[in-house]
Amino acid sequence: MAGKISNKSASTASKAAARQVGTNPTLLAGGNPQTSKGEGDAPVQAYIAAMPGWKREVGRQLDALIERTVPGVRKAVKWNSPLYGVEGQGWFLGIHCFTTYVKVAFFRGTSLHPVPPGESKGKDTRYLDIHEHDQLDESQFANWVKQASQLPGQQM
Repeated sequence: MAGKISNKSASTASKAAARQVGTNPTLLAGGNPQTSKGEGDAPVQAYIAAMPGWKREVGRQLDALIERTVPGVRKAVKWNSPLYGVEGQGWFLGIHCFTTYVKVAFFRGTSLHPVPPGESKGKDTRYLDIHEHDQLDESQFANWVKQASQLPGQQM
């Protein structure tokens, strides 16, 4: 298909983008890495590579779980946060680093069962905060991702 990158080429591009970040990325207030915005896997992999310390492994774990749960998931980095969505349906999930945790935003989280634990000022959004020594319930997370991917997403 015209304009598509093969999985091997996409993987190579992702690794190259991640290497460009370097070992000392600029961290914004609150500890979120500053990376280039863009559509596709490469900017998301660059963001993950720039996540400081233990958060990088959390980013890798979340990204892999999302990819396994939603084959062909759409990815982008906007506002220094990776976003995940379904083509034509909008964004269903975002990730953001803070000083002591990684925040996962489910943009239609109040429609998920069970509802993710973190409340939001937004009427539909719910959060999952992951701290350094937390054990992620991968089964529950994948369940939320699957549910979220089937709902209308946010247009951003």
